[in-house]
Amino acid sequence: MSGKNKGALGVTETKGHGGQLAARALAAAGVECVFTLSGGHVMGIYDGCLDEGIEVVDVRHEQAAVHAADAWARLHPGKVGVAILTAGPGVTDGVTGVANAWRANSPILVFGGQGPFRQAGRGSLQEMDHVSLMRPISKWAGSCGETRRIAEYIELAVRTAMSGVPGPAFLEIPMDILHGSVDLDAVPVPPFRDYRVASAAPIAVVEQAAQMIAGAARPVVMAGTALKWSEGGAALAAFLDATSMPCYVNGMARGEIPWDHPSFLSLTRKEALEAADLVILAGTPLDFRMKFGRAIPADARIVQLDLDETLIGQNRSADVGLAGNLGANFEALLEVFKSTGVSVDASSQLAVLAQREAELDEARRAELDSDETPIDPLRLCREIAEVVTDDMIVIGDGGDIVAQASKVIRVPRRGTWMDPGPLGTLGVGMPFALAAQKAFPDKRVLIVYGDGSFGLNGFEYDTAVRFGLPIVGVVGNDAAWGQMLRPQASLYGQDRVVATELNYTRYDKVVEAMGGHGEHVTAPHDIAPALQRAFDSGLPALVNVEIRQDRGAMKGSTYV
Repeated sequence: MSGKNKGALGVTETKGHGGQLAARALAAAGVECVFTLSGGHVMGIYDGCLDEGIEVVDVRHEQAAVHAADAWARLHPGKVGVAILTAGPGVTDGVTGVANAWRANSPILVFGGQGPFRQAGRGSLQEMDHVSLMRPISKWAGSCGETRRIAEYIELAVRTAMSGVPGPAFLEIPMDILHGSVDLDAVPVPPFRDYRVASAAPIAVVEQAAQMIAGAARPVVMAGTALKWSEGGAALAAFLDATSMPCYVNGMARGEIPWDHPSFLSLTRKEALEAADLVILAGTPLDFRMKFGRAIPADARIVQLDLDETLIGQNRSADVGLAGNLGANFEALLEVFKSTGVSVDASSQLAVLAQREAELDEARRAELDSDETPIDPLRLCREIAEVVTDDMIVIGDGGDIVAQASKVIRVPRRGTWMDPGPLGTLGVGMPFALAAQKAFPDKRVLIVYGDGSFGLNGFEYDTAVRFGLPIVGVVGNDAAWGQMLRPQASLYGQDRVVATELNYTRYDKVVEAMGGHGEHVTAPHDIAPALQRAFDSGLPALVNVEIRQDRGAMKGSTYV
């Protein structure tokens, strides 16, 4: 609450506090919703949010608040996701969420509380050096020491989070600064603008790339996260329409190309890369998912598109690097093709790979249609895929079951697929879903869980119940940390399995106890009816499906 009164010179002042100034800045930045767990150090921002019409969603763990902010940013390109954490353990609880957003290049703003500035270094309640803790996992971390400068600091943090390669920013505001009085009319809120990379690479470099692409016999496109942050899906689709190149996606690029686009492939990536003589890396980093560059033949050429020069050539040199907005660079390549009369036609290569995909799909058909019990994981994935609609938001939160599901579930045309990203953080499922259902109340939101993952932030079903969010989760319950159990048994022996076994726990009962809807499934033919009842319930729901526990030989490692 703020009030107007006459100052010493007879000038009308609008008295308020720093939390109201912070909320004004957030509103100016286009923030509609913030995520938090209640804390006295940061309550002033909540009060300001009431004035600005910004919804405050309170969760059950600070990690979930940051994950939800991460998801909000992913679902709203061009805007920042916001989490508000109280001091000390509130900030430390949020560290994993910040680290996940850091590796995923997700632009979030995390507020951290702090003891009174006037008592700095004296050991006030929950006082610690938050800024040094956050600095290695954020693009910017700082502390505001003056109430009237709060909006200025917020603009700096948002600008840093959104510009260049996006990522987290952390702003600490000591409680006496946040709750200090301020004349709200006398302190301007800085203007906010679109800080994202918009330009293409220099035309001479684009022409060099176009010439190299035109000379390739077996080109392949690998699209990744930076394509999403560039909002470049339509431009890539136009490029593929013109060239008929095979295209594979990873990271946040899932959904940027419709699953029924002729160039979209998913099962033959390894074969295509091994045979490629040129690879277009469209926002795909050469990290562990690409074997640090070794997934591409040593004699193949690389044209790399990414948001910043610092990412071009990481782990393996690129022959041509196009730094800038990925969509703008694909449009520039098409313009060069058009102006020079160059045509690229990889349709024959695409046809061979498409046929191979059909063969691989048929080879797994027995598992997809299996009637065995315990239930085959691929049968569960097929049943889930059959309920996914074009408007649905699907979230993967697990190890093996999500890896399998991602190869079976078609990403909705008007929805999206979200998973943690390269940090591989488990527990993102319900926090991501909270943000998704808040952002798009008319869409259905579906979580694909591993049973291990559910245990990390499953209590956020309480949040979904309190806010009336009809999110549906499906647990592939193999009573194990399956992705660890298999290599452990393979490396050390079945008799030396330790710390990887769980129980076939009734997670559905846990959700029912919190006020949600639960289903327990042990037979394949019961999966579809259970899913339907979950969606029809109108409540946050969990379908707990007991699946086969696999202890087979390890087929390769994610970690090397």
